[in-house]
Amino acid sequence: MNTLLIIIIGLPVLEISIMIKIGQQIGAINTVLIIFLTAIVGIYYAKIEGLNTIKLGMNNLYENKNPLYEIFSGASIAVAAILLILPGFLSDAFGFLLLVPFTRKIIINFWMKNKYKKNRDKILDAEIIEKDKDEL
Repeated sequence: MNTLLIIIIGLPVLEISIMIKIGQQIGAINTVLIIFLTAIVGIYYAKIEGLNTIKLGMNNLYENKNPLYEIFSGASIAVAAILLILPGFLSDAFGFLLLVPFTRKIIINFWMKNKYKKNRDKILDAEIIEKDKDEL
């Protein structure tokens, strides 16, 4: 609960302070224009990447393969689009990192490796041996 509160309060404060610092360097109007430009370019690029991900997922389904990476990739593109719509340079930077296929693959593989490493210890191999067989 405390970390969530720190994130909710801390991230906007950090974003605003970064915008103020950049606004002092290049001007307020230029800062606002850059924020709008990153949102527009990011949403357009998210649309292109989303369509590519859907195409790859459909190809995997046609080839009878599991489209798990494409599912996570599509979800990360949606998160990236939300981050790009939010005003701020820090959220835009992380949004663009999620949009680039190379960095998105690294982030998804890192997350899945950590997720399944935790669950790997919980797997139990067993064999069922029936003592009494039903007689018909």
